[in-house]
Amino acid sequence: MVEQKIRFEDGAAYEQMMGVWSRFAGEIFLDWLAPPRGLRWIDVGCGAGAFTELLVERCAPQEVQGIDPSEGQLAFARTRPASRVAEFRQGDAMALPFPADRFDAAVMALVLVFVPDPAKGVAEMVRVVRPGGIVATYMWDMLGGGFPLDPILMEMRTMGVVPPRPPKQEASRMEVLRELWTGAGFEAVETREIAVQRTFADFDDVWTTTMKSPAIGPAVAAMASGDVETLKSRVRARLPASADGRITYGARAHAIKGRLPK
Repeated sequence: MVEQKIRFEDGAAYEQMMGVWSRFAGEIFLDWLAPPRGLRWIDVGCGAGAFTELLVERCAPQEVQGIDPSEGQLAFARTRPASRVAEFRQGDAMALPFPADRFDAAVMALVLVFVPDPAKGVAEMVRVVRPGGIVATYMWDMLGGGFPLDPILMEMRTMGVVPPRPPKQEASRMEVLRELWTGAGFEAVETREIAVQRTFADFDDVWTTTMKSPAIGPAVAAMASGDVETLKSRVRARLPASADGRITYGARAHAIKGRLPK
């Protein structure tokens, strides 16, 4: 089977689909990280800039460099208020375009499972962060039912429809994150689970938002109309609405942080 690659090219669509979830998780992550103000940050895999925006709003950074391979995502990120502080540029997580010891802190927000070689991505963050600096990540629990799109993905798989998935899902496991961080030589390694909830106006809001996924949308579009209706019914049953029609459900991420030896 030829592996299909998930391409994140529409920054506005991604913001509606995942940006809200990212912000909810990112706020908890930053509260836990509790970084000092005035740091020089690199946001690896910044995408449409949802987490970068949080860094600018909450951490008073001296500098933020956002790196992502998708120019479409970066174009959206550059429209954010964060662009008054943050610079967004195209780049590869496994070959960051910066010299050694350039930053005080490096972060990957919901990215690690998309990096073809997660250990190399972590090593690159180590390289560009100064001794004593912070390196951290958080990633949806892709294999433990914590991914925000799992309600529809589970029903699609039951029906025999399997959209493309990130290449390194095992990197979302807490034990794998610990292995990566301890193997990279970090000190004071800590982990935590991040649980969030999101409320949608109604089922149509859930459905249209989910269809903006570059993996799920095309897969559903290729299904027969009768199968799509069956899928909708199954997802609707999985996500019961409140009396006013709103739907609330949760997601879960794993987070890890460590400090480079001085």
